Amino acid sequence: MTTWNPDLIRRFGGPGARYTSYPPATQFHEELRFADVEAAVEAGNRERRDLSLYCHIPFCATVCYYCACNRIVTANRRRAVDYLAHLKSELRRKAAMVSPQRPVVQMHWGGGTPTFLNDAQITELVYDLARYFRLLEDDRGDYAMEIDPRTVDRSRLGLIRGLGFNRLSLGVQDLDPRVQQAVNRVQPLDMIRRVFDDAADFGFHSLNADMIYGLPWQSESSLARSLEQLVELRPNRISLYNYAHLPARFKIQRQIAERTLPSPTEKLAMQVRAGEMLQQAGYELIGMDHFALPDDEMAVARRQGRLHRNFQGYTLHGDADLLGFGVSSISDLGDVYAQAPKRLEDWEQAVAAGRWPLERGYRLNRDDRLRRSVIMGLLCDLRLDLAAFRENWGVDFTDYFADSLEQLGEFESLGLLAMEGSDLVITEAGRLVARALVQPFDRFAVASQGERFSRII
Repeated sequence: MTTWNPDLIRRFGGPGARYTSYPPATQFHEELRFADVEAAVEAGNRERRDLSLYCHIPFCATVCYYCACNRIVTANRRRAVDYLAHLKSELRRKAAMVSPQRPVVQMHWGGGTPTFLNDAQITELVYDLARYFRLLEDDRGDYAMEIDPRTVDRSRLGLIRGLGFNRLSLGVQDLDPRVQQAVNRVQPLDMIRRVFDDAADFGFHSLNADMIYGLPWQSESSLARSLEQLVELRPNRISLYNYAHLPARFKIQRQIAERTLPSPTEKLAMQVRAGEMLQQAGYELIGMDHFALPDDEMAVARRQGRLHRNFQGYTLHGDADLLGFGVSSISDLGDVYAQAPKRLEDWEQAVAAGRWPLERGYRLNRDDRLRRSVIMGLLCDLRLDLAAFRENWGVDFTDYFADSLEQLGEFESLGLLAMEGSDLVITEAGRLVARALVQPFDRFAVASQGERFSRII
């Protein structure tokens, strides 16, 4: 079990990239050309790489005061009609470039609130995806949807399962009524329990529950009570996120009075106790803020060295090309990252013109790819085979990263990193601050210190 060392968190837990990509999205620029995207798609066709699809549904009927997502708050359900018309056009445009033989091994709908859509709209969008892409029909695909428990009932969960989704991600955040009221997201424990019970009846493979620490009126003891209640429901995975209060950047957070927020000392105590509680309850730390039961596919993949990272976080399908659909969505295509416009009007205009919606992105060079392999390998496998690195890349690791290795000396002296034969290993103690340990390999880390990253842990 990982030791939740508060001193280590204080020392190395400052702001840093989440490394859902390397280089981080803060390095995306507007000079990326469509020709680069087109070439990346074609390379995936030639190599017959698997596909992962992401659909961004930006709408929410009500606003959560902590939210920093790209979302549109509206009670007008008609707004989804125009959005879906454009989304389906984008599907057709991108599908025409992709070989129909490439299987969709992963699909994820996020937002916003995908369950803002009504049953007919959800059904039609799935049918369109199946029309243009090779969805798997034997329940082997990793098909997930983010749901708001306030927007689903038993019938809707049955529909979602019947359409082929086999995983759910549930926004819980906190189960204390006072905290829920303060963030404008009231969803009693009985409501959450009902979703878990219905999902079990319909045979969903996995449920992920999102929790947040650092919210208004939270304390170490109140968060512990919420986690005790959640653990009784036995979600397969739990994500424990840090709330970053940035009211200057996210205006809706101004609805939260700063006097109600826990102090940094209390927040650290909450984090340490929560991590210890989850491990004592049988959950394994996958990495960063993700926990999973030992028999969950993600935990098994971590033990077997099959874990990857992409814009959906830790995944079993990081070797698949990720196609993003919808406003602000990001595609990850081999050596190219391509992000759609963040403004709804700009995205709609690009789609209406028949273009691939492209606002910014990044094309990796050899150095970027090499560094990506190191950073992602260490974050996912917690070790890097230096002999295999030389064989794969044709360069000596210690020569290439001489400057980086000088910075690792402090980590090694603290027992956070070690050499085991020809392997560079993140130790059990180092897992807690793994993101800090890989920063020396990030050539943008120093230049990005002024970026508004969240805390590493």
